[in-house]
Amino acid sequence: MLPTPRPFAGCILHASKSPLFLSQCSFRSLISPLTRSVPAVTPSIPARVVGHLKAPTRTFCTRQKHVGWNLQSFSNLEGQALRSIGFQKRSQITRHALRSFSSTSLRYTTHHHHQNHEEHTDSKDDPHKSEFGRSEKASKAAQVNLSARLRKDPGTVGGFSGFGEIWRLLKIARPEAKWLGVAFCFLLVSSAISMSIPFSIGKILDVATQTDDGKLFGLPMNQFYVALGGVLCIGAMANYGRIILLRVVGERIVTRLRTQLYKRTYTQDAEFFDANRVGDLISRLSSDTIIVGKSITQNLSDGLRALVSGAAGLVMMLYTSATLTGVMSLMIPPIGIGAFFYGRTIRNISRKIQKSIGDATKVAEERLGNVRTSQSFAGEAQEVGRYNKQVRKIFKLGIKEALVSATFFSTTGFAGNVTILAILVFGSQQVKNGAISIGELTSFLMYTAYAGSSLFGLSSFYSELMKGVGAASRLFELQDREPSHSLTKGKKVKSAKGTITFEDVVFSYPTRPAVTIFDGLNFSIPAGSNVSIVGPSGGGKSTVSSLLLRFYSPSTGKVLINGQDLEEVNVKSLRRKIGIVSQEPVLFSGTIAENISYGKPRATRTEIIQAARRANCQFISDFPDGLETYVGPRGTQLSGGQRQRIAIARAIIKEPDIIILDEATSALDAESETLVNEALAKLMAGSTTTISIAHRLSTIKRSERIIVLGTNGKVAEEGTYAELTSREGAFSKLMESQLGGALPEYPRREMEITEREADEAERIREEQEREEEEEVEEAEEEEGKVEESDDEREANVRVEKKAEEEKR
Repeated sequence: MLPTPRPFAGCILHASKSPLFLSQCSFRSLISPLTRSVPAVTPSIPARVVGHLKAPTRTFCTRQKHVGWNLQSFSNLEGQALRSIGFQKRSQITRHALRSFSSTSLRYTTHHHHQNHEEHTDSKDDPHKSEFGRSEKASKAAQVNLSARLRKDPGTVGGFSGFGEIWRLLKIARPEAKWLGVAFCFLLVSSAISMSIPFSIGKILDVATQTDDGKLFGLPMNQFYVALGGVLCIGAMANYGRIILLRVVGERIVTRLRTQLYKRTYTQDAEFFDANRVGDLISRLSSDTIIVGKSITQNLSDGLRALVSGAAGLVMMLYTSATLTGVMSLMIPPIGIGAFFYGRTIRNISRKIQKSIGDATKVAEERLGNVRTSQSFAGEAQEVGRYNKQVRKIFKLGIKEALVSATFFSTTGFAGNVTILAILVFGSQQVKNGAISIGELTSFLMYTAYAGSSLFGLSSFYSELMKGVGAASRLFELQDREPSHSLTKGKKVKSAKGTITFEDVVFSYPTRPAVTIFDGLNFSIPAGSNVSIVGPSGGGKSTVSSLLLRFYSPSTGKVLINGQDLEEVNVKSLRRKIGIVSQEPVLFSGTIAENISYGKPRATRTEIIQAARRANCQFISDFPDGLETYVGPRGTQLSGGQRQRIAIARAIIKEPDIIILDEATSALDAESETLVNEALAKLMAGSTTTISIAHRLSTIKRSERIIVLGTNGKVAEEGTYAELTSREGAFSKLMESQLGGALPEYPRREMEITEREADEAERIREEQEREEEEEVEEAEEEEGKVEESDDEREANVRVEKKAEEEKR
């Protein structure tokens, strides 16, 4: 272990393939914090970080030389051993500690560090100057365009009580109409048999009260009982067929609905995904589709069964006694009105619950996807609290739904019991008067129970249907949303080997229409050339690639390839001709071979191997499973450099006409970068047009032509590297700020804060410590309770054993 003084600021220079092991001690570590930082801010960060980070020891793990200019110690790792070590006094660096790092790791910058130094010193006099004010650009950015965002309002759904959505729900089931018809026939059979039972029981009671041996429906009683048992078996079989058919039909509807919605989601434009969170979309595709499928199959079946049973029961009650039927019908209107308002309330609550579930899914998906970052900041408790907050919202809505349901169903149940009591009072009087028999009164009471159950079932059906309407409205929002451009319409692109032209392009991101990225952008890139696009942060370098790939369309102006306006071409065919390697490589969960072949799904094994070799993926041979090595979710099982090289292989295997390298070598060490650059050079030597979104000096020098974007949304200047550096312009200033000399030395000092800020920080720290202590105490109490209960159980067992021994 390298001895270091405390407090201390040290730097460890390492390559991406060199594993870094640090002992568990008290230090602050910044691992390659500036690998992908934009040139405009790169040089100023190390000095400010070193100046403001408080003790204990600060350790920087980096591949960039200028990070160490204000540090005290340097260690260079190669393989698993220290290659060289050096210490500095103030800004004097021990040069041999940096010897193995070539000039390819240098980055240019647009930052004027002398001006930053003045701001840095001025903030001492006025602490409020160090706060971030709101710029004019930020004020414009606040004007957000939410036209692409799916509606989150959990209020009423369009139409009167959502009947428009109900009709659309029924249309979803249209392809299954044949099987639904068969299930409906089974339903009629089972319902008819069920409704014959009260009538049969009434007749049986009337016959049983007679003194002589009677017959029922022309059959002796024993034969009648056998026939009734056979009929009941037929009813059970019909009910079985109904349930099986509806379950299968429901699964088919849910499967088809999910497939259609996923396809619809995947064909949306970039504006849609800018405005909507993935977690909410996942919630719509999962839980919402289940609710909708249940509403149009099982729930619809239950509703039809209740309707048929209720109608048949009402007819039989009229046949038995019209007077008692009138008494019973007095309760139907208030229950029906209550069911209507109950259904509307449940629909709105259900929509709120589905929205809250979507929010909870968003939180879980985002946080679990970045769990390492959260854990590195010891943010487990914070993230659990964030998720619990969303879960509590669902819990409160569930309680509200339970209260509404309990109120409605308890009220209807009470009303049903009162109705039964009224029928018994009036019915007993009619039996005394001889208007009806005891068997008929019994049948009527059973039909009343069936009718009440049917009315209860209809109310439940309506409430569940309204839940389905609430979920369906969220699905229909997604299904009805039309993307700004079709992926399949337009003229197919057979070749993208032509001049790329940006002609008076004006562009703003759809979600931030007030912030202009390009304002009359004009430049052209000849076919087969190698061009670098450079500029300040937020200048629109990556936006150039987004416009080329038709993720967005210009507000005005044109983007042309070989004279063809991209607004008129088939987007799919265009993207097949363009390969891209992003700054942040994205791999899918699967094997290395599957990720490489993603650029060409029908690629042979030989083509995959050749692409991997051209991208310098020799590290694959170190894995036991080779190309079949599982990369983990988002490629987390691989290092950043390894992911980047696989992404390069994925672009190479397409053999594209245009390749876009968005700082494609940013995650590579100097040696790997050199090898990958050789592979890219072979690719560039052909007829492929290469566009590099460049930060590294090595990438810029290798380009045939450089386009410098300005802060005004236009091209500041363009030309070769030699031409741009020979004159004083925007590009020359970028190079001067990077290569003109060492950074100004900032004194190492503690962060200056006001007394009020210090008191507030101390208060927050004490609250956090108190909360942590309470959590620990609660955990200890729970553990003690568990141990106490275990001890009690053991004592009870011992007492029982002793009692048994005494008995023996």
